[in-house]
Amino acid sequence: MKTLIHSIIIGLVVQCLSIGEVLGQEKDTTWSLQKCIQYALEQNLQVQKSSLNNEINKVNADQVKESRFPSLTGSANQNFKWAKAGYPDGTYGSYSKTSNTTFGLSSNVTLYNGGRINNTIKQSEVNYKAGQFDVETMKENISLNVMSAYLQILYAEEQLKNNQKQVESTADQLRLADERVKLGAISNADYLQVKAQLATEKQALASAESNLAIDKVTLMQLLELPVNTKFSIAHPDFNNSINQNRNPSADSIFNIALGIKPQIKSAALNKESSQLGVDIAKASLLPTLSMSGGVSTGYVDPTSLAFDYQIKNGISPSLGLSLSIPIYQNKQARSKVKIAEIGTQTATLSETDTKNQLRKSIEQACVDVTSAEKKFEASMEGYNASLESYQVSTEKFNIGMINSTDFLIQKTNLITAESNLLQAKYNLIYYYKTLDFYSGKALSF
Repeated sequence: MKTLIHSIIIGLVVQCLSIGEVLGQEKDTTWSLQKCIQYALEQNLQVQKSSLNNEINKVNADQVKESRFPSLTGSANQNFKWAKAGYPDGTYGSYSKTSNTTFGLSSNVTLYNGGRINNTIKQSEVNYKAGQFDVETMKENISLNVMSAYLQILYAEEQLKNNQKQVESTADQLRLADERVKLGAISNADYLQVKAQLATEKQALASAESNLAIDKVTLMQLLELPVNTKFSIAHPDFNNSINQNRNPSADSIFNIALGIKPQIKSAALNKESSQLGVDIAKASLLPTLSMSGGVSTGYVDPTSLAFDYQIKNGISPSLGLSLSIPIYQNKQARSKVKIAEIGTQTATLSETDTKNQLRKSIEQACVDVTSAEKKFEASMEGYNASLESYQVSTEKFNIGMINSTDFLIQKTNLITAESNLLQAKYNLIYYYKTLDFYSGKALSF
């Protein structure tokens, strides 16, 4: 039943891969981690949407900057009127038409409003910068996800190779057992145990093949790539990346991260924006002084005066100052100030929480690295011991000194030790790279 399930999984994955090839896509090429990350950041739809949303902040910032300059509005009006002329005897004549044409320009500028315009400009610029750091935070998270998926493929590939070697080794042992059972050197039960072991290892091999195919699909989906069986990744040399005995300091890494991580900068800018929001709200309590000006002219018909004469001599300029003093606003302005102050307190708490989350993540990463180093060393010792014991058991089994049960126990122990070592290896690599990430180092192999 397990073999059937694995076969179905592999068949479905392969079918998906084949569909990707029909749709046509990436040529056979090898992808490095850097290339995967770069491509993912360029193609990821969430990053693109976040960038576009932040462009709205930029447009708002540009618009707010223009509010400090005078506005200018032009107008033109044409009116027609029909009326009957009245006579002294109480009678009326026929309708006669009169028309009136006016042209005008008007302008208005705020001279003082408690610093509302300047603070609004500053706030819009701060919001735009915070949005840029939010986009960078999203990019970093995607980069970590890509690295994790990349390492998962490398792990799955090595696991597959190990399973293939185990199947080949057991197949050789089965052929030897077949010869020995024919000679009467071992019992049929011993032979069947080796055969059952081979079947079990073939199931594990099928599972490893499906896991590798699924892991590749996961990475390609992170890259927004159509599924393609020709997709392959580069295989870096990890010899210098294993067991570096780093002994990391969480405090020193945290101090570095505080100065470079975009989520920290975004939180600080959001706090600054909320403080500016308080100043903007307080401006509602202060007087507003504005100046307006304009010029207008017009033409009336019918009249004996020419059009250009009326237009030229009908020019009427105007200039005015307007002072608005808030006296009683039903507590609206003071409520806005209070809400803005609460917003500042919330932003302060958010900044503190962001720093705390970063500190906790770094502390956990340091613990993970230390633990992973110890686990890798223990796994290496366990593997070496199991390998030596398996080699001795193989020699004894080949000459008939031990039965298949004892031999298969040693082989199972070796498989388990090999799997533990492989997992410990890639866990350690991942934790090293995560620690490098918090230190501001690029994610690369």
